[in-house]
Amino acid sequence: MIQVTRRIAIDEAELVEDFLRASGPGGQNVNKVESAVQLRFDARRSPNIPEDVRPRLERLAGHRLTQDGVIVITAQRFRMRERNREDALERLLALIREAATPPPPPRRPTRPTKASKVRRLEGKSRRAEVKRGRGRPVTE
Repeated sequence: MIQVTRRIAIDEAELVEDFLRASGPGGQNVNKVESAVQLRFDARRSPNIPEDVRPRLERLAGHRLTQDGVIVITAQRFRMRERNREDALERLLALIREAATPPPPPRRPTRPTKASKVRRLEGKSRRAEVKRGRGRPVTE
C-alpha cells in the first residue's frame, strides 16, 4: 500500500506501468532504450479513493483523464527508467493529495461600511481636484 494522506492509501496493484521510448534528444541511446514511463491509475473504479475526493480528482486530472476514468501520467523527463517511474508516481500522488484537500468555504458577501464609503468618495474628490489643477491656466 502506498500512503497518500492519512486517510487515503492506494494499492500498488492498482497502478499499471507501460514503458515506451522517450522523445527528444539522446543520440543513439534514445532509439534503443524504453526509458519513458506511462502510469495508469483507474480513479473511477478504485475502492481506496473516497467518494467526496473522486469528482475533484477527475476535475483536476483534466486532459490526463480518459473516457473510462483512467488517469494517464507520462514521465520522460529523466534518462533513467527508474527515475521516470518515481517521477510519474510522485506526480500522481501530488494530484491525489491536491484533490483530497477540502475546498475553501464559500465567500459570504459583505457590505462596505459607511466610513469606508466616505473615505472612498473623499479620495475620489481629492484626486479629481489634482487632475483639474493640471489643466491649462485660464487667461482673461
